[in-house]
Amino acid sequence: MREITLTVNGKHHTLALDPETPLLFVLNDELGLCGPRFGCGMAQCGACTVIMRGQVVRSCVMPVSAVGQDEVTTLEGLGTPEKPHPIQQAFIEEGAAQCGFCLSGVILTAKAVLDVKPDASDQAIRDALGGVLCRCFTHTRMLRAIRKYAEARRA
Repeated sequence: MREITLTVNGKHHTLALDPETPLLFVLNDELGLCGPRFGCGMAQCGACTVIMRGQVVRSCVMPVSAVGQDEVTTLEGLGTPEKPHPIQQAFIEEGAAQCGFCLSGVILTAKAVLDVKPDASDQAIRDALGGVLCRCFTHTRMLRAIRKYAEARRA
């Protein structure tokens, strides 16, 4: 065990952890966050997605010791139920979520893409989302919500 300090969603946490513990388990079990989920455990499905350094990261395979001083942003870190982030609001308005299992992967990936390239094409967004598995098949509504968010950002 080692004392590790993490910054997650703007809050500092100091925890005694095995440095090799996957970040996902720390987020879920130690910090009680529900946004990132365990899906495959092999960085293949995207359910465990978080953002670090503006990039999407699969937290199920990242040891907590690899986070260092970087801030981790989870789905909960974007907005609140009372004041959702604009991309979350677009998903609500478009009815773009069913079971919610893939939402961390879809929303955080789309946000990361649009943060870098606000005018990303639908194909570029689809390509980025290619590594996120959705079981509900709400892809059309998701893309509509992402496009709505992108257009509102440019306005």
